[in-house]
Parts: sequence; C-alpha cells; structure tokens
Amino acid sequence: MISRRELNRATLARQLLLRRHAMPALQAVEHLVGLQAQAPFPPYFGLWSRLQGFRPDELARLLVERDVVRLVLMRGTVHLVSADDGLTLRPLLQPLLTKLVAATHGPRLRQTGPEEIVKAGREALEQAGPLTAAKLGAALAERFPDVGAHVAAHLMRCLVPLVQVPPRAVWGKAGQTAYATIETWLGREPHPDPSPQRMVLRYLAAFGPATVADLQAWSGLTGLREIVEPLRPRLVRLRDDNGRELLDLPEAPRPDADEPAPVRLVAPFDNLLLSHADRTRVISDEHRRRVITVNGQVLGTVLVDGFVHGVWRRDKHVVTVEAFAPLTAGQKEEVHAEALALLAFAEPGRSAVHEVRVIDG
Repeated sequence: MISRRELNRATLARQLLLRRHAMPALQAVEHLVGLQAQAPFPPYFGLWSRLQGFRPDELARLLVERDVVRLVLMRGTVHLVSADDGLTLRPLLQPLLTKLVAATHGPRLRQTGPEEIVKAGREALEQAGPLTAAKLGAALAERFPDVGAHVAAHLMRCLVPLVQVPPRAVWGKAGQTAYATIETWLGREPHPDPSPQRMVLRYLAAFGPATVADLQAWSGLTGLREIVEPLRPRLVRLRDDNGRELLDLPEAPRPDADEPAPVRLVAPFDNLLLSHADRTRVISDEHRRRVITVNGQVLGTVLVDGFVHGVWRRDKHVVTVEAFAPLTAGQKEEVHAEALALLAFAEPGRSAVHEVRVIDG
C-alpha cells in the first residue's frame, strides 16, 4: 500500500522538488523528460525551483547551441526537451498527433492529401530557411487554397517535427515563433525505432509511482497497457488508498510520509500538475479548477507541505501570492523568502525594488 502523502513525497522526489539539486540544466531536462513550454519562459522558472545556482543564461545557451529544442510532443503541446529526446520522443508520439490532425481537419483534407501538403511544406522550409507559421501557412495556401493557411500550418506542426528556433524562448530576447525541421536544425534524423518501453521507464523515474492511466494522461497516447505488460516483472506493484494499482521502479525513491517538503513556487504550465490522470497527489480537485483556467492557462502554484496551497503571479518586480487557505506564520515566512528568491533570479541586482504581496486565504 502507498498512502496519498507517501505518493506525494515520492512524486516530489522524482520531480526534484524536495530539495534543490546540484545538477546541470541539461541533465535535469532529460531526467524530467522535458518541461512543458507553451509559453517561452516558464521552463526557466521550472529549473530555478529545482536546481542549485541555476541561472537563465545556462538554459539560453543550451537553446542557442541546439542542445535542447522546443517542439510539439506529449499531449500535443509544446515541450522543451534535449536534442536527443526530441529525436526519440517525437516518433513515439506521432500517432497521437496524426490522430489529432484527422479529428480536427479531416473534412478539409478530403481533396488534398496531407502527404502533398507535408512535401510542399518541407520544400518551403528547405528553400526559405526558418519560417513563421504565418509565412509557412501563406506559402502553402497558395498551392492548396482549399485547405487554407491556418490549417496547413497546423498540419505541418503536427505531421512534421518542427522545432521553434531561437531567439524564441531565449532569456532576455524577443522574437516571433519561427520553425525549422528537426533534421535541418540538428543535422540528424529522428530515431528510426525508438523503444516505447524505455519511455515508460523514464516516465516512472520522473513521475512515478503511476497507473497506466497516468502514463496515458502524460503522453496523450492510448493503448499503452500492452506496452506496459512486458515490463511488469521488472516493476514494483503498489496499491493506493482507492485500491488502484500503481507501478514503479524498484530502485526509485519513495520517502516516508513525514519527509519535510519545503515551500516551492512552481512554474506556470509545470508538468508536476499535468502528468497524471489523478492529480490529487499534488492538488485537490477543488484547487485544480482555480489553477487551470477555462482557456487552458496553467497558473504558477505554491506548494506548502508538498501540496498546492495557492497561486503566484509576477509583474516585473512584484510577486503576488494568493493562498487558498490560511498560512501559519512560519509558512508565510517561507513563502515570502521563496518569492524574494524568485525575484532575485528573474531580476538580479534590483533587490531594492523587489516586493512580495501575500494574500492569505
């Protein structure tokens, strides 16, 4: 058996959130199997909350030097992953993205097959270099007016591994989202036969213990039970408070329920909140509705004793924390200190104007 608090502590340990780790950013990105990156800068705060001494220029350099890339992966959303993982995970997740195209744009593709659009899109990217979605879509709409620019650009992002190239998401820089094929950008082809079993094991290392439903929620793929079955002899089988079976790696950390969990300001869109079918290991269903908005935004959250206790927002030199329930004096002090540390990370050298506002629940 594994209790909810034990499950919470195990998940936080895998997510590098029980303590800050002395780990290179690239190693952390690979351990976490990427960071969700719908917006350009949350991954920087995601690494800050997990690593000792992390500075923005470390991740910015990895992007510019092509050691990490941003592309559509798990759940059909943009993730920042290592270059190796981009080449390995994208082929495994392609069935999800192909189904998404068919479900969303099927009627528009009856006359023009997606293969024709993909071929023309690749040619446009090879000839013109990185292109924004608008320019790529416009080029394709000239050849396929029945499909339209928006649909053609979306189809390319789903059917072709397109990376978002710098300066997009480089700390301190601004720029439109422009795309290049991963083969062109990295000079390497996607893995021809990646192992889905290895993907499962890496998920458990970063997010376990977990059910098959959790794995499917994280990846967006279905039918993973047959992938998991051959791995069972290598895995530990646990039961949660509701009698559900959770699978885990034998050597993975599973701390005691009373393991201290420090206050953490977790980044917007953080995978901690998005990678399980049952998310009550870190957030209650009631609080989840206050964190994940109807238009798909995922707010930055505050962990107190390991669970989501509120949300935070940053407006330049001010961090505002809104707690969902009253904080003790000690918890307020921890929240205040962590918020000041976040501001020091985001705006070094401006401590004189930094301000933290805590709205108690």
